[in-house]
Amino acid sequence: MSLFEMSDRAKKYRADLLEFMDSHIYPAEAVYHEQMRASGDPHFHPPILEELKAEARRRGLWNLFHPHPEWGPGLTNLEYAPLAEIMGRSHIASEACNCNAPDTGNMEVLTLFGSDEHKEKYLKPLLDGTMASAFAMTEPRVASSDATNIELRMERDGDEYVLNGRKWFASNAMHKNCKVLIVMGKTDPTAAPHRQQSMMVVPIDAPGVTVLRNLPVFGYADREGHAEIIFEDVRVPAKDLLKGEGEGFAISQARLGPGRIHHCMRAIGAAERALELMCRRAQSRVTFGSPVAERSNIQDWIAEARIDIEMIRLLTLKAAYLMDTVGNKEARTEIAAIKVAAPNIALKIVDRAIQVHGGAGVTDDFPLAMMYAGLRTLRLADGPDEVHKRAIAKQELRQYRDAATAAVS
Repeated sequence: MSLFEMSDRAKKYRADLLEFMDSHIYPAEAVYHEQMRASGDPHFHPPILEELKAEARRRGLWNLFHPHPEWGPGLTNLEYAPLAEIMGRSHIASEACNCNAPDTGNMEVLTLFGSDEHKEKYLKPLLDGTMASAFAMTEPRVASSDATNIELRMERDGDEYVLNGRKWFASNAMHKNCKVLIVMGKTDPTAAPHRQQSMMVVPIDAPGVTVLRNLPVFGYADREGHAEIIFEDVRVPAKDLLKGEGEGFAISQARLGPGRIHHCMRAIGAAERALELMCRRAQSRVTFGSPVAERSNIQDWIAEARIDIEMIRLLTLKAAYLMDTVGNKEARTEIAAIKVAAPNIALKIVDRAIQVHGGAGVTDDFPLAMMYAGLRTLRLADGPDEVHKRAIAKQELRQYRDAATAAVS
């Protein structure tokens, strides 16, 4: 058995998921868009999604991401990778299978660090797909890629914490089913830099929580939303603190590792669909007496896309394998590397697919424009490229610094 060969159960899930995509997901995309258009509400929850969720559950294609057998099939990261990639081919597939961000990351946080009450009140409905959640970390006033910059205060007052501050890009907070936020804030500004932050579970309708507005992304008012939220004297019971004071940074790292690689898996799926659309369009369009597919530059784009996709897929599989075998911390360089590579490469492929489609490529008649917006945003989500490159460079340089120190000693 080769290193990255799929297990038998992963092959079965892959075959079932591909059939579900062909029979239900792709045909539902047009229905989804029509229901959204007819509603006149950018954050409407289309009924077709609930139909797809019911069908996915019936087929056993539910909570595929969750590593714990109690809550899902218990797949490894390596087994889940090709499934997340398949779901990434459509913007509705992940939610249809209850594998969409940020709910997946929040479910893992609640699984690892939530109390029994949190699991009963929030985790179970999230696992059932009857509730949505948001993750409130990023702030408008500071560079939030450095978590030590976080300003939202969480001040202890008896058996409660009082929260004051402002968050934005709280993805999913505009979702009609969003009921809970996982909020990162500062409990002790005098502690060591990575012990100042904590995380709390906060109901979205708690007194003092104001969802101020949705933030459009490249002109798209995403259905799940990216909300700006104000916290004004929000009182949260101390029992809703996750893990303990000063554990916010550690929780965020535990959450973002799997979340980052899931994003990359889905980005590969988007790149594959873009390549497929590019090939079909190039073969069906004729310019100056010949199909566009016969142009040498277009053939170069197609060949380079296949090469690039295979490279980022292998790096993703390596990162997933390391996460499974030596843990997220030891796989941090590979996770950071793929978080830089996958969105950039997928973005280039989508850009070229748009070019091959001509004017149609920038319309919503094809999914390419929406893909482009999402992938460009992904270069910032869960840490911008520059932060990941910095982490990789520091790790790379450390081995030479350590070697030099050892030589001097």
